[in-house]
Amino acid sequence: MNLHSKLATLLCCGVLAACSHQPKIDLPSNQIENPWYQSGEQAISNKLSHVDLNQAGKAKNIIVFLGDGMGISTLTAARILQGQLNGKTGEENYLSFEEFPFSGLAKTYNTNQQTPDSAGTMSAIMTGVKTDAGVLAVDETANKGDCKSSEGHEMMSALEIAELSGKATGIVSTARITHATPAATYAKSASRDWENNSDVPADQSECSDIALQLINFQQRLASAYPHLNSDGIEVILGGGRRNFLPNQTHFNEENPDANKAEGKRTDNQHLIRQWQALYPNGRYVNNRDDFINASKQNHSHLFGLFHPSHMRYDADAKHDALGEPSLSDMTSVAIDKLAENKTGYFLMVEAGRIDHGHHAGNAYNALHETIALSDAVETALRKVDLSETLIIVTADHSHVMTMAGYPKRGNPILGKVIAPNQTTPTLMADGLPYTTLGYLNGRGMHDLADETDADAVDEHPINVGRKDISNIDTTKAGYHQEALIPRDSETHGGEDVAIFATGQGAHLVSGVNEQNVIFHIMMYAAGLLQ
Repeated sequence: MNLHSKLATLLCCGVLAACSHQPKIDLPSNQIENPWYQSGEQAISNKLSHVDLNQAGKAKNIIVFLGDGMGISTLTAARILQGQLNGKTGEENYLSFEEFPFSGLAKTYNTNQQTPDSAGTMSAIMTGVKTDAGVLAVDETANKGDCKSSEGHEMMSALEIAELSGKATGIVSTARITHATPAATYAKSASRDWENNSDVPADQSECSDIALQLINFQQRLASAYPHLNSDGIEVILGGGRRNFLPNQTHFNEENPDANKAEGKRTDNQHLIRQWQALYPNGRYVNNRDDFINASKQNHSHLFGLFHPSHMRYDADAKHDALGEPSLSDMTSVAIDKLAENKTGYFLMVEAGRIDHGHHAGNAYNALHETIALSDAVETALRKVDLSETLIIVTADHSHVMTMAGYPKRGNPILGKVIAPNQTTPTLMADGLPYTTLGYLNGRGMHDLADETDADAVDEHPINVGRKDISNIDTTKAGYHQEALIPRDSETHGGEDVAIFATGQGAHLVSGVNEQNVIFHIMMYAAGLLQ
């Protein structure tokens, strides 16, 4: 008997009361037999030797919060910034999830990269199997960009398993809903870049694009598992409207009179209308006011696309033409909607723009997005019963933002370094001041003053190396920190990231883990695989 069978037998022999009521889900053999999957099960088995088995299967609900790019230095800096925004020195502060009773670390490398990307890392979290960078929920034998190579190597995600088990499901992201992290919950693709049909190369056209896979999610599951029921993903909220609209200006939702088409699809498919036809009792929204109104009404499904591309940074949201809900708003509504299902729910919430702030070399937005995630977790904590819910907060990878020495206690985290017992910035050997936060690589220092859109830096030339920032207010939204190595975009980091957990099954989050173990913790806690 293999470990999968042994663990299933153990769980069903009186420990997991709901076992006989759970539908039988047969995972693909390539998934169960994959060494990454089996090592994940072994890790859970090892952890079980130290805990009370009676907690197995007690998590009716699972919420996974994913801070994209939220490395350890980001957590520390965001914690300090939040404290300072509240009038304290900052170092003593805790982000909401940092007070969870259990925590550990996750190793983030992909099977082919030491420093990972979001597609491979989120696929590991969602399927229990580590895989290559750039692919979604297919194992490492598939070749990125090669559609045929992915056939027969698809893996089921935690969201799909929850859906087939009768639970409600939801996806929330401030990034495009077809972007790597949210897409790994529902799509199978040899390339994370195939977000709409125009992104799929002509010689790979037999593969469905990611947006179309989302719209056809229920039908795909029904075809693969005809003996099980699926009513589709009840809540889908995020950005990325362009991947669902035809490339024609009269389909524009934000500005119908614009000369440029909002949509990117070249197959003339209007996927939003297709979704509305599939779910006539559902509600589609594209702005905050309609979203708030829809949240007060009884709809079977809720689909919100609040920007053509990624949603705006939290600090920049006030500039959106249609108005955007906050991450906390979306989390709150998603939980309320999903909780209508008495069997329970699975919800993934991504703070996707932490990553983008870092790529722009703009610590201000990266940290404010992290605080927004902390607020969303706090919102969830007020709504759920932890005696029947598991909440996990983690990251897919880190970034190359560093915290330098030696600022005094309470020094503004976005400011210049001022040493203890000093009142003016510390000067380095080159006679120039420096900031606590900086980047190893990227576009370098830019002073865009009060600009709240970090991506505006792309319009400016790369400006790396040491700069005289003596007369610059580095705490403003538009300040982009100095960087050493010139690059059009700052890169991910390769070190471990934190995992925080509370509720049922949270005790399994401890020590240093392969990232794919997070999937196995969720499945064990919810009793979803027997």
